[in-house]
Amino acid sequence: MNARSGLREWRWRRCFLCVAWMSFMQPGCALIHHNGTPYTEIASGQINLADDIHLARDGWPAARWWTRYRDAQLDALIDQALANAPTMVIARTRVAQAKSDVELARAGSNLQVAALASLDREHISANGFLGPFAKNEPAAGLTGPWYTEGIVGLGASLDIDIWGKQRAQIAASLGVSNARLAETSAVELEISTDVAQLYYGIQTTYQLIDLLNESHEVAAFAVQAHEARAARGLEARTLLEEARAQQLAIELQIVSAQGQIKQFRESMRALAGAGPNGLPAIEPVALPRWQAALPATLSYELLARRPDLQAMRWYVEASFDRIDAAKAAFYPSFDIKAFFGFDALHLADLFTHASQQINLIPGLYLPIFDGGRLNANLSGAREGSNLLIEQYNQAVLNAVRDVAQTGSRLQALDAQTGLQKQRIESVAFARNSVEAYYQRGLTSRLAALEARQPVIAEQVALLTLDGQMLSQEIALTKALGGGYRADPPVELKPR
Repeated sequence: MNARSGLREWRWRRCFLCVAWMSFMQPGCALIHHNGTPYTEIASGQINLADDIHLARDGWPAARWWTRYRDAQLDALIDQALANAPTMVIARTRVAQAKSDVELARAGSNLQVAALASLDREHISANGFLGPFAKNEPAAGLTGPWYTEGIVGLGASLDIDIWGKQRAQIAASLGVSNARLAETSAVELEISTDVAQLYYGIQTTYQLIDLLNESHEVAAFAVQAHEARAARGLEARTLLEEARAQQLAIELQIVSAQGQIKQFRESMRALAGAGPNGLPAIEPVALPRWQAALPATLSYELLARRPDLQAMRWYVEASFDRIDAAKAAFYPSFDIKAFFGFDALHLADLFTHASQQINLIPGLYLPIFDGGRLNANLSGAREGSNLLIEQYNQAVLNAVRDVAQTGSRLQALDAQTGLQKQRIESVAFARNSVEAYYQRGLTSRLAALEARQPVIAEQVALLTLDGQMLSQEIALTKALGGGYRADPPVELKPR
């Protein structure tokens, strides 16, 4: 080993001894002053419904909940959206990014080994530590002042995680990764329910157009009848214009409904990330009977059923690990660095046995006066965690509210639907009576046809209620998590 290498090793030893002496001779390390007070998780008693909210059926949604409607068109549209929607691509990319962050955190705690090679053409100062090497005395092995130094070897480093700082950082990365996975499920639920809402919005509008066309036929016959009577002078033109105004009003509704279908379809196309011709034709089908069910109790089961709440719980758990890492930063950290290779001031001597160099450098770092940096870091981690806890608690309350409001709306719509069916029966009785008179020749065909208009109007009202019930059923499915199921959550314990 040459003189320069020996001098370098001596300087490393002196540095290490000084650090060790300062560490163990000091009365203490940096103190924690700003740990803060952790917030608490929402109480289980607040995760439930009022006693007066209940439906005819009990239970939670099943996975791929939309297949219960037995509609191949709907199945295909949702599958297409889940495969190609831009929001799904973004969610999957975020999951991949989180996994990379976990791998990066884990890699930082492992043994690091690198190959080293350098070439240094240097001029030695005659007044520095290596002053004698500035001389040109070949007999003494000195060929200064110019040298070409070469270094070749392997360097290694290992951080010894005594206080768990690196483990906490890895756990925090894992928590974020799990949160991103749950967020992907939440995006899937959002997309599937949105597609179903738009699809049944289209189907409801198809049926509305059918009823409007039926009403339009009656109005058109009325216009012809009044026009014929007015032409013969049998009645004033006022009745004709009133009939024509009613016909035009129905035509306006048909045009509006047709435009609504186009809007629904374009919204679905954008949601699925499809091109101008990327969606298949949607054929009219009958609306399914509503099958909404509400669990008797929610409690912590709701937390496991809602992917958005699971994601927030994982973010909260990750924040606890960040607090642990911030606390561990107050304690001494240890590492070991090593080098094995060759170091020579002359390239001709580089790979000789005498140029062989081995360094083993244990290191210790102990924060004593950090200007408040560590306390500020811990305070920020604590406040960030408390903020996440409060956001999580509010999200739980919002989830319970969504279930309660949707369930109560379904209860009200169910009652309204029953009353509306009775109303249709009453109005239909009057229509049937007028038609019976017409069959006996006791009234005109116009009167018999016009008697259908009130029934059609009531059928439109019933169709509106059916569409609202189906929409609220899908909303309830979303509020209950859409068949998502995670492990039962454990109590959040801030650290």
